[in-house]
Amino acid sequence: MEHFDLEGWMWSEACTMLDRVERLQRQFFQPAGSRGLWQPPLDVFETESAIFLVLALPGVEADAIEVLYHQGGVLVRGERRLIAEPDAVIHRLELPYGHFERRVVLRPGRFELRLQQLRDGCLTIVLEKVDQ
Repeated sequence: MEHFDLEGWMWSEACTMLDRVERLQRQFFQPAGSRGLWQPPLDVFETESAIFLVLALPGVEADAIEVLYHQGGVLVRGERRLIAEPDAVIHRLELPYGHFERRVVLRPGRFELRLQQLRDGCLTIVLEKVDQ
């Protein structure tokens, strides 16, 4: 009877799965010209008086961001430009480039946009609760 190497098989399966994850990540973060819009990661926090939205936008200039607020939601859109030398050979692109858009649906209520600040690669938006 042949001996089955369970540990070797498990490592092989784990490496295969990690390779699949890396391929999916590369596929998801392709430059916008080849795939369309990308969505920046988002954190949402709520206090008694406000809702805080924090979007990760490393390398995005403030003048390349547009924040549109309306009762019921917030839309953040803009562009992250590729910063590379014209004659450079690109070996890896893991950060998303091109146009981005992120919609956030707010819970029912009235809010006022109090702050929109880009700092250290994060856009912070503060929506103050009104008459609640």
